[in-house]
Amino acid sequence: MERIYKTMTTTGAGSVALGIVVLVTGIATGVVAIVNGARLLKDRKRIIF
Repeated sequence: MERIYKTMTTTGAGSVALGIVVLVTGIATGVVAIVNGARLLKDRKRIIF
């Protein structure tokens, strides 16, 4: 029983850490996408066809 308890504790902690990393990465990627999109919209006036 103690081995199962330790395994569940390690797995739970790993899952929480992975969730935090995914959350931070997702937010950072979203911010970068918004900034790049805004920059493209702003600079579209300079394009001459």
